[in-house]
Amino acid sequence: MFNIIVITAENIINCEAEIINTLFHSGLSRLHLRKPKATYSQMEEIINCIDKKYYDRIVVHDHHELAVKYNLGGIHINSRNRERPIGYNGSVSCSCHSISELKDKRDEFDYLSLSPIFNSISKEGYQSNFTASQLIKARKDGIIDDKVYALGGVDVDNISLLGHYGFGGAMILGYMWDNDGDKAVEIFIHILRSINS
Repeated sequence: MFNIIVITAENIINCEAEIINTLFHSGLSRLHLRKPKATYSQMEEIINCIDKKYYDRIVVHDHHELAVKYNLGGIHINSRNRERPIGYNGSVSCSCHSISELKDKRDEFDYLSLSPIFNSISKEGYQSNFTASQLIKARKDGIIDDKVYALGGVDVDNISLLGHYGFGGAMILGYMWDNDGDKAVEIFIHILRSINS
């Protein structure tokens, strides 16, 4: 099954928790709460406004100790936060930016992202790093499989290619939060329909 993970906008946006709750209600299986500039209390405030029944679907990129405190679904290791918090035994994911990095880290994490697959929507100048033949070879070599998610420039027009490359799903960021999230739910539902049609 091809899965969709939504990564939040970098900045806090209006009615964000309400949008997140609606995304979960609409079928979102996992959300990466990524707010690199947010304080612990700002992150906690967002979490407290999300329905507790969705906590096991939330992964935090920062302030990992919140995953322990609220029994969240996972943590994401990144350049800002390289260590798992003491006492944390839940799901751990990581970002990769090359096929060799992906190969090296595969066995350390529950799932990984590989980026940028397409030209980034949210990061200006962040261009696609892979050719179709490289991705197909990585799939054939067993490096790209169900535990690897495509990230970077994913939208409704190119998402169908990702199954061909062997990805288990996609992480969506820029495409979701254009216009400050006003159309995030509508976009998510459109993506779900496109992959299920």
